[in-house]
Amino acid sequence: MSMKYSEIKKGTFPGELVEINDKDFDEVVKGYPVVLIDFWAPWCGPCRMLTPVVEELAKEYKGKVFVAKMNTDENPGTPTKFGIMAIPTLMVFKGGELKEKIQGLVPKKNITLKIDQLL
Repeated sequence: MSMKYSEIKKGTFPGELVEINDKDFDEVVKGYPVVLIDFWAPWCGPCRMLTPVVEELAKEYKGKVFVAKMNTDENPGTPTKFGIMAIPTLMVFKGGELKEKIQGLVPKKNITLKIDQLL
């Protein structure tokens, strides 16, 4: 389950996955201390397998990390800007800067390790 960025109050951490688009991207990464973005597409099997993990992370890091997903088919600008050549790709931003890029279907503990290092 996810909600659109336009549906949440700016500056809040909803504790669930938030759908963002190319237009929202800069506002999101600059508006929150730590941001995790899942770049995915509906046709991608590994992406669909990773979604429940990312949803759990949104709940577990509520109040600390803004967790979002971006459909690469509908929003090609941001993935192109960051050279994303394969999905799923997770990116972690801190203070508006890219700090971590995790490609492929990886265990949850690999993701939490990277996030915890930035908190």
